Amino acid sequence: MTLSQLSGIARSLVVYHGIPFRQRRMRRLYGQFTRPGDLVFDVGAHVGNRVRAFAALGCRVVALEPQPRVAAVLRAVCGRLSRVDVVEAAVGDAEGEASLDTSDWNPTVATLAQGWRRARENDPDFAHVQWNRRLTIRQTTLDALIARYGMPAFVKIDVEGAEPLVLKGLTRPIAALSFEYLPRALDEARACCARLSALGEYEFNWSAGESYRLESPTWIDARQLMDALSAAGGGQRRSGDVYARRVTRT
Repeated sequence: MTLSQLSGIARSLVVYHGIPFRQRRMRRLYGQFTRPGDLVFDVGAHVGNRVRAFAALGCRVVALEPQPRVAAVLRAVCGRLSRVDVVEAAVGDAEGEASLDTSDWNPTVATLAQGWRRARENDPDFAHVQWNRRLTIRQTTLDALIARYGMPAFVKIDVEGAEPLVLKGLTRPIAALSFEYLPRALDEARACCARLSALGEYEFNWSAGESYRLESPTWIDARQLMDALSAAGGGQRRSGDVYARRVTRT
């Protein structure tokens, strides 16, 4: 491992595991979507801070991380937790191999979405990022994971612009999920909403930044969500996560 890779992973460990009370906020949020014993997929688990939160809630967790060195750290951090399965793979629209662009100094921004990566070259929020390495990695799909592990109660997706690819590999509605959005890359969020709406009826909310708090007092439809994320006072100033839950009619 090079010095830059070691430094990048060390920075991730400090950022994601070293902030006081973050785990408490995560558990409060994810507890709205899961119960003890539920199955959760963490797609883009990185160094496992959210894996820890799901495990603390009593969930069974399948944690997916495609970067070999980061996956090794994830196993060291979370592999001994009860009912956590670490899988070294990306999740996309087909099973097989895929090309992953990575940054030694910023391993958290590894991405399968090369078009998204090129667009970030003009994004001031990514001015400090240099993708300096391309890896050939294993790729699976949400459908394949469901066939192997069962239907999850919740899926967390954070894969740096490849969120639409992940959802292309899903052909059935799931109860609830989250996916990352960026204020200057809302086309990806729009594509995710469209894909979910094609699979079933969903309602949406969002959490800005690292607040781990739902911003809207009521759940809203996809159009209202995109209006909110596009507004200067909504998601425009900070990245965050969209939350979607399936509407069930009785």
